[in-house]
Amino acid sequence: MTATYTFDVFCSLDGFGSHHGDWGGYWGKQGPELLEHRRGLFGEQQRMVFGASTYRQNEVMLGSLPDEHLDEWVVRMKNMPATIVSSTLRSPLNWPDATVVSGDAVDIITRLKEESDVPLRSHGSLSLNWALMAAGLVDFVQVTVFPVITGQTGEDPIFGGAGDFDLELVDSWTLDGNTMELTYRPTLHGA
Repeated sequence: MTATYTFDVFCSLDGFGSHHGDWGGYWGKQGPELLEHRRGLFGEQQRMVFGASTYRQNEVMLGSLPDEHLDEWVVRMKNMPATIVSSTLRSPLNWPDATVVSGDAVDIITRLKEESDVPLRSHGSLSLNWALMAAGLVDFVQVTVFPVITGQTGEDPIFGGAGDFDLELVDSWTLDGNTMELTYRPTLHGA
């Protein structure tokens, strides 16, 4: 059985994954429904997949904070087994259950999908996931769209380096009355 792979990403309405403004985390728009929904998503056993840059960002951002200062879903994510795809990082990492795997990301994830007994999920890791989408390895793209436009402060366009894809909507949620989570099945356009 092949494990499913979900590319999970947060963004502003104009498609930016982060910002350099004064918005704060979640662009200041997190609410109880969003946090409870995320807790549920991370309540199931899964293996996280990160590229080196996202791992480094998470380690800096989350590694120094005690769990009681993090949202529950983040604590769960941090404690899930994780595969870090990197040619620069070396074990041991400052992450509870992380394994560094070096090599071609497409080969690594193809093998991981075949061998994993649990679903795979990647939160962030944009360029890694663009390559995996192009190779047909991403089963679901889950985009949480926060109700903000960050035209002046937005950074990291979430699909700025991706190919062209047709998307089939498989699920949607409205959380806290104004945040959307959209889950799509991607197909390379023209394939």
